[in-house]
Amino acid sequence: MFICVNLKIHPPQVTLEDPADTKHFHVSVLGSASTQQDPASLVYAALVDAAAGRLEGEHAWIAVDAVRRLAVGKVGPKWQDDLTAMIGYAQANNFYDESGNALRAHVEWE
Repeated sequence: MFICVNLKIHPPQVTLEDPADTKHFHVSVLGSASTQQDPASLVYAALVDAAAGRLEGEHAWIAVDAVRRLAVGKVGPKWQDDLTAMIGYAQANNFYDESGNALRAHVEWE
């Protein structure tokens, strides 16, 4: 699954894509090459405005609550167990922020 930040539209849109794939997680930024503004500041603002997380350097911290909220209507009943397993993997590999209940994701700029 991945968080998509679409900078091609205004205001930028934050969505959850391919939520069934709980084995992979990243943030994909669409339109970063076409913007005249600093794309990192636009992504940071879009994530904060969507209550989805925050950008820190080359990574983003995505709130687990936001993942759950964005997945509503897109996943089946087993998905919650899969997400819990993904969080466990993230905790074991230091990709999880306990204080913010957030998952670390690398950012792909398109």
